[in-house]
Amino acid sequence: MTKNNLNEENLTNEEKLKQEEIPAEETSNAEATASNSARDEEADTENKNVESEPNEESQTDPLEEAKIEIGELKDKYIRLYAEFENYRRRTAKEKLDLISTATSGLLKSLLPVVDDFERAIASFEALKSPEMDAFKEGVELIYSKLMRTLENEGLKVMEIENSEFNSDFHESVAQFPASSEEQKGKIVEVLEKGYFLNDKVIRYAKVVVGV
Repeated sequence: MTKNNLNEENLTNEEKLKQEEIPAEETSNAEATASNSARDEEADTENKNVESEPNEESQTDPLEEAKIEIGELKDKYIRLYAEFENYRRRTAKEKLDLISTATSGLLKSLLPVVDDFERAIASFEALKSPEMDAFKEGVELIYSKLMRTLENEGLKVMEIENSEFNSDFHESVAQFPASSEEQKGKIVEVLEKGYFLNDKVIRYAKVVVGV
């Protein structure tokens, strides 16, 4: 091999070495990047450790939680108990009303019979016959027995003679000129008696009102 060929080969190897060498600047940047990455990893690790650690301030005392839950349950119980008591009272009242008015239909249908008895007794008063006295006494006895039975069931006659007209209890079927100022607006005559059943009206009294 000649001397010139050796020189050319040495030059070629030196150029290859220069090309393979990493610039100092790039080496410095790579080291800085690696250092930053290491710091970021350490920071992430610290943050994870901090997050994983229990926060004592954010935790609630189990005793306080139990007290709150007991208070809520107690309030719910009181509300339910009050609702049940109201339901029980309402049901009991409805039951009593039902029992007290269960016979209202029957009693109301018997009132015309009572009216007939009263008309029959009034007709006996007009006859004034000794032969009719015994018959009248028998009718009055039956009438009294019937009225006692109805009264025991809660029936009560309205006492309305010379009282003020009240549309809640009375039904005006006629008006009549009052003989005085005191008679105006008052009941002058009762054409048909009114009745209560346990303080509830089952028949309005038909009356004549003075005007």
